Amino acid sequence: MSFALTLPDGSKKEFESAVTVSELASSISTSLAKNAVAGKVDGEVKPLDFSLAEDHEVAILTNKDAEGLSVLRATVAFVLEAIVKEKYPEIKLGQAEISENGFFIETDKEDQIKVTELPELEKALQKAVKNGQAIEHVQVAKSELADAFKDDPYKQELLANYGETVDAYKLGDFVDFGFDALLPNTGKIKKFKLLSVAGAYWKGKSSNPMLQRIFGTAFFKEADLEADLKRRAEIKERDHRTIGRDLDLFFVDPKVGAGLPYWMPKGATIRRIIERYIVDKEVAAGYQHVYTPVLMNLDAYKTSGHWAHYREDMFPPMDMGEGEWLELRPMNCPSHIQIYKHHIRSYRELPIRIAELGMMHRYEKSGALSGLQRVREMTLNDGHTFVALDQVQEEFARTLKIIMDVYHDFNINDYYFRLSYRDPKNTDKYFANDEMWERSQSMLKAAMDDMGLDYVEAEGEAAFYGPKLDIQTKTALGNDETMSTIQLDFMLPERFELTYVGADGEEHRPVMIHRGIVGTMERFIAYLTEIYKGAFPTWLAPVQAEIIPVNLDAHSDYAKKVRDELIAKGFRAEIDFRNEKLGYKIRESQTQKVPYTLVLGDDEMNAGTVNVRPYGTEEQNSESLDEFMDKLSKDVASYSRED
Repeated sequence: MSFALTLPDGSKKEFESAVTVSELASSISTSLAKNAVAGKVDGEVKPLDFSLAEDHEVAILTNKDAEGLSVLRATVAFVLEAIVKEKYPEIKLGQAEISENGFFIETDKEDQIKVTELPELEKALQKAVKNGQAIEHVQVAKSELADAFKDDPYKQELLANYGETVDAYKLGDFVDFGFDALLPNTGKIKKFKLLSVAGAYWKGKSSNPMLQRIFGTAFFKEADLEADLKRRAEIKERDHRTIGRDLDLFFVDPKVGAGLPYWMPKGATIRRIIERYIVDKEVAAGYQHVYTPVLMNLDAYKTSGHWAHYREDMFPPMDMGEGEWLELRPMNCPSHIQIYKHHIRSYRELPIRIAELGMMHRYEKSGALSGLQRVREMTLNDGHTFVALDQVQEEFARTLKIIMDVYHDFNINDYYFRLSYRDPKNTDKYFANDEMWERSQSMLKAAMDDMGLDYVEAEGEAAFYGPKLDIQTKTALGNDETMSTIQLDFMLPERFELTYVGADGEEHRPVMIHRGIVGTMERFIAYLTEIYKGAFPTWLAPVQAEIIPVNLDAHSDYAKKVRDELIAKGFRAEIDFRNEKLGYKIRESQTQKVPYTLVLGDDEMNAGTVNVRPYGTEEQNSESLDEFMDKLSKDVASYSRED
């Protein structure tokens, strides 16, 4: 009985008997067969030897496809597993995971694999490629695999999710499962690199054993591998965690609390400058700043809907006895609602703008934590405005202008607007009220259209209570990230029974606008650190001038005089009193990325001047202290911008 295989272009190929994916590729063209690495059968990736015996939609994956690259990386991961198992027979294997950034395998043994062992493992991989060993795709009884992995609790746990027959792959005596498709021969592996090792809890749970992950990547072309390694070097150079350590800005110590940053004096200075800037900006724009507790009665989050929609990201409630349950707040909105509700409100007061640098807590798994970008405690630049219905679009435009002004001051230029709507099919995630959603989404869209701004629309990205405008920035590494958001909310005013007295003397329901201008302090400072590569503009730099006396005995008093005058004028200056060579101190000031280095010797002391060396240049200028302070004042006042 014949069957038809439908190709991506809609054409069909008919066969009388079963064919493999590889044979199908050969029937189409010799070059396609040569470049084929796997097939995509009805949307699922299958190996080249997968048998096709009935009607299917089939695409041949080659080295030009993203899924083809994943097959290559999966193959390298599989061969690496075989190599470490041969080298260390006692080793236990966890999961192998493939992503757009490469791959990793998980291992566990008493003395974990070290980064210094990676070159030796790479050589073994190269030898396997040179030998061109066959990789067999086999069907294995679950019981047989259970016996093969009888001493490996991780594989046993993974195996429990499979049926009685398991798709597996063999390389010599080594067998493993969990791969969709692998290349049929190690000789087809092209360019690869083992990158690093890192500990990770099994399945991301801190109560589980700590395994060792070996990270690597692979490409079909040498040029692609070189470009990727260059990109990784750039990532490492810009990584806010590395810069934060080198510049002594912050640290996170899992021994005292993973995901809980400690801000060192320099990092705290940067944060304080940003917080003062934001508060001043908001107060000038009519916001009333408040302080509210980080604990709240659990009932408030049940009313708001956070408990129903957001519970997995909230810390467990605290039982205070006598029926009282307190919760570490995951969001500030219910707190600001209480500020609004504390008084009877009149239409004459609207809009009422409430803002706070509000501390929040999120129940993040250990495996998801990352420097300042993913933390368990964070401070959000949060604000909520309560408006009448006819004030929504004007207030939306006003809020967006504030955000744009802030972006200008921080020199953030690479961003775009995204209108985030609900997915009407996802009734679990979103508050059920079709009329409310249609009304609020159309209002947001109208506001953007009235302002003449370009935007993209994204279904399924809304908050559970309402649609939002997300401002998506490009990070230093080219990734999309939501920096700012303006959200329209008809739901929470309804749930908390918010009212204001209108001109008619009757009670009316306000509309609530949620907005975050720069997001959390933690994530914003991580973003800036990577954008600036740690070389913060003068107005943000924790130390604006590093003062270096040429001779500690002869020039320290003058150095102190210069420092004290700078500090008295509100500038941030330090003296390097270390007993080191002058050249070393100057290089160290450059390494610490201080905007200005002031070298003070006999000439400067006698003339009452300073020798100024701007960061990142060979330039040196001798000028009076007043001239330097005038330059510094202009630099700070312009937010270190030239325009």
